[in-house]
Amino acid sequence: TKDALISIAKKAKTSKTGARALRMIVENLLRDLMFETPSDPSIKEILIEKETIDNKKEPIIKRSA
Repeated sequence: TKDALISIAKKAKTSKTGARALRMIVENLLRDLMFETPSDPSIKEILIEKETIDNKKEPIIKRSA
């Protein structure tokens, strides 16, 4: 979501490492999903919300019916 992107940008800005921080934040967030998602054809969409970034809430995984 847009709020999640803003939250990621704010975290990266406070780390003062620029694009490296952006990459680290996104990779840490998606690490498990990068391995699970390709092997599960029922997954159609993964929604990352602000709470996922700030409070470590699980992303919303939308599956086909």
